[in-house]
Amino acid sequence: MDLGLAGKVALVSGGSSGIGLAIARDLVREGAVVSIGGRDAGRLAKARDGIAADLGAEVGTRVLDLRDNDAARAWADDAAAEHGALNIVVSNAGGPPAGPTGAFGPDGYRDAVDLAMVSHIAFVQAGLPHLLRSGWGRVLMVASETIRDLIPEYALSAIARSGLAAYAKTLVHELGPGDVTVNVLAPGYTATDALLNGLGEGADVDAETARIAARAGIPLGRVARPEEVAAAGTFLLSARASFVTGTVQVVDGGRSLGM
Repeated sequence: MDLGLAGKVALVSGGSSGIGLAIARDLVREGAVVSIGGRDAGRLAKARDGIAADLGAEVGTRVLDLRDNDAARAWADDAAAEHGALNIVVSNAGGPPAGPTGAFGPDGYRDAVDLAMVSHIAFVQAGLPHLLRSGWGRVLMVASETIRDLIPEYALSAIARSGLAAYAKTLVHELGPGDVTVNVLAPGYTATDALLNGLGEGADVDAETARIAARAGIPLGRVARPEEVAAAGTFLLSARASFVTGTVQVVDGGRSLGM
């Protein structure tokens, strides 16, 4: 299936591992020009070298913290200047710490909102003028299933990320006619480094993740693989998803009971 992504210029933040890296790999396979960003230069280099070895393609890298709005804007501007256009912005960043509402004071809430909402919006705003100028654009903000179905032990995630849905739905009405779409990807429990590293050294990964799935009530009986979540995100970034905008796409193995 041709997703119409050949030659499109894409930025993927949080692209050194997990879901971000899996999306970047999908975009490379589809012929897009990709740059990945992240805070750790070593992890970015490893991801870049892995893509080159596996897919025979070069990707750009940018060391930055998505909360640094000036750095995010410079990344978008530089990509557009280098390649003549910018078409795709994937905003992806780490999540706030787990815990109930009472586990955090005001500063904890401010930090969570800055990381899980404001940094995404700032990155989108940095890229949006270039997307509009190119006449074809896709925005994908990677959040969490907590945006749609609350999980009490992840209070900060639900509170901070829920604003992304409101931002996406408001923005699509402001954009009006054209071929620029804005969507939110909301993955459930996924076998990213953050989850796997929490299992402890020497853990039986299959057994432990199965226990996580059982405890969370995931009907499929396992957690997601990053590439499974990325597949949904890559479709939303594609030309074939040209009439899909303002949505929150949950990828949670059927865990959510909300309609």
